[in-house]
Amino acid sequence: MEKCEAAAKDIRGETLNPHVRAQHLDLASLKSIREFARKIIKEEERVDILVNNAAVMRCPHWTTEDGFEMQFGVNHLGHFLLTNLLLDKLKASAPSRIINLSSLAHVAGHIDFDDLNWKTKKYDTKAAYCQSKLAVVLFTKELSRRLQGTGVTVNALHPGVARTELGRHTDMHNSAFSSFTLGPFFWLLFKSPQLAAQPSTYLAVAEELESVSGKYFDGLREKAPSPEAEDEEVARRLWAESANLVGLDMAHGSPGRGQSLPR
Repeated sequence: MEKCEAAAKDIRGETLNPHVRAQHLDLASLKSIREFARKIIKEEERVDILVNNAAVMRCPHWTTEDGFEMQFGVNHLGHFLLTNLLLDKLKASAPSRIINLSSLAHVAGHIDFDDLNWKTKKYDTKAAYCQSKLAVVLFTKELSRRLQGTGVTVNALHPGVARTELGRHTDMHNSAFSSFTLGPFFWLLFKSPQLAAQPSTYLAVAEELESVSGKYFDGLREKAPSPEAEDEEVARRLWAESANLVGLDMAHGSPGRGQSLPR
């Protein structure tokens, strides 16, 4: 929160906008997500843009507070729940936009419905990351279908590789050899955080994308995702499995309606 508050203070200073606020949200906790959503719904008049940007990558075999494999839990399930809880507010604010951060790594992903949370098979941190980012694109596709006619659009995005702490668990960060010999070369190929944020900003505000939904972008360009990412049956099944895992109440209302969770 200290880093978040500092960033908010910097933005307020640069823009002279007093309405920039920092809020606590732990996407590895369903309780935190529900509390955050209730706070936003209560305190904010509108939600015009939702950028689901948080992620963990190639971490050890950790689990979230609720027992989900960490990468699948944070990268997909956390954003799945948060977005659904805010859907009514987004619809009331239409035209509004949702941007889901995926990764080029989704092309190597596969949704293993028999063991989404790596409880029985040997853990593979790379494969788990790829599955989580494929799930983000599939979620985007299915959500777009459900939001047709609401004035809310949703797109997925690979922002490029940025010089952030996302790779803290990778060999590049953990190997002294990589850090001191290969590191300087590879870091030149990485985008600054500011540059890596441009595609998200573009999808959030570009007038020409007002009616574009359900697409995958590589940087600033629309691109076809992997074949599995476009499988409508897989997307529908993943939605049902995800809703069940996070306790999303789908018993009331139409499929496109955001529901509140039991407290």
